[in-house]
Amino acid sequence: MNALLEVRNLSVNYGKVEAIRQVSLSLKAGEIVTIIGPNGAGKTTLLGAIMGLLPAQGQVLHEGQDISRQDVETRVARGISIVPEQRELFADMTVADNLVLGGYIHRHERKAKQEALERVYARFPRLAERARQKAMTLSGGERQMLALGRALMAGPRILLLDEPSLGLAPLIVREIFRIISSLRETGVSVLLVEQNARAALETADRGYVLETGSIVLEGAAKDLMHDPRVASTYLGGRG
Repeated sequence: MNALLEVRNLSVNYGKVEAIRQVSLSLKAGEIVTIIGPNGAGKTTLLGAIMGLLPAQGQVLHEGQDISRQDVETRVARGISIVPEQRELFADMTVADNLVLGGYIHRHERKAKQEALERVYARFPRLAERARQKAMTLSGGERQMLALGRALMAGPRILLLDEPSLGLAPLIVREIFRIISSLRETGVSVLLVEQNARAALETADRGYVLETGSIVLEGAAKDLMHDPRVASTYLGGRG
């Protein structure tokens, strides 16, 4: 099966510092692929470069077409969305208004926008209940749901998720990963950056280990779970 998203020899520099070095990876339709690694490895930088938020060298291909020079809005229109690590919600705006902004691509199509909103509310009933509340009043788990819902408003086929479990209680983390796993049923493929390596590998089909800006290991998620190096470094035990 051809890759839905392919990254070829991607590099990102901050001045003289090489944050990402010649990274290559792929994501197929219906897959959840995770990128794990220590803090400072370049995981967030990698997602930013794929989304077009950061200048990069190398290639990003979507369905075989090079989109490396396309801007963020064009990539969103092609079906790629990102949920950033800090969620970046509009705290003073309501849940409903945050979601509508996520559906900016549908701004000239009232019916499409309403249908997208209804799909998000069906997936996240709690957001429907809190539609008129300001985002700042939500719990951490609800804010993560809102960030996910906002990204889904654009109707993506590819979702880039950056640390979705960050700062959440264990019970909420399980719920968030259940939601992520269910996304593939709707035709959404997920590229997941996650500090909680165990939860990420239990959810994903495949994984990559990123250390100091380079991919050092890759494979099926179940194989990485039992790799001695991954187990001792990221899972707190032996493989």
